[in-house]
Formats: sequence, structure tokens, C-alpha cells
Amino acid sequence: MGRKRVLVVDDEMLVAMMLEDMLTDMDYDVVGPASTLDQAFKLASTEALDGAILDLNLGHGEVSTPVAEKLRERGVPFLLATGYGAGEQTDALGHSGLLAKPFAMSDVETALKSILD
Repeated sequence: MGRKRVLVVDDEMLVAMMLEDMLTDMDYDVVGPASTLDQAFKLASTEALDGAILDLNLGHGEVSTPVAEKLRERGVPFLLATGYGAGEQTDALGHSGLLAKPFAMSDVETALKSILD
């Protein structure tokens, strides 16, 4: 079995690059990263994915809700990365877990293993 493919969605380029580096170091294949809703939705709809890490707020009034709904429809587990904590908005998305910003590599590794294993 090959490496697991994880979609990364974050509008902050430095966070996306950090996640990409972390995931590569953890032996995952990174899909993306996507920084806009359109990019993320296209990848979530068309790519073979084992999991995803979604930033909830993508800036410019965009939220990743449609991406989360598409992943849920496809049966792809995902983590919501947010600096705002849990709430009604996050709970309604049917996520597999929350990743509180700022996060360390160990946080990402633990959270991903819990949804992918």
C-alpha cells in the first residue's frame, strides 16, 4: 500500500508550507496546498484522498464549508484547523477532529493518525 494522500487547505501561505513540510516528513503525500475555495473544492472533488486538513476561514469572506461537505459526501475524514476553537459552526461540519492553531508537528501527527488509522 502506498503513502496516504492528504489534502491541505489554508489561505496563509506560511501555514500551508509548514503543513506541507510536516506531512512530507511524516511520510504522507500532500495534495495541494489549496489557498482558495475554488482550488480546494476542485481538489476535494477530483483527487484520490485518504484525509484532509482544512482551514475553516479562507479569508476574503470564504469558508471551507463546501469543501468539508464534499469530503463528507465522499467519505474522506478531515481535520478542521482553526484558531477559533470548537463551536456550532465547526460541529455542524461533521469533521473527524479539530486541530487548534497554532499547532506543533506532534499535534498534527497525533490528529492525523487518529482519523487515518
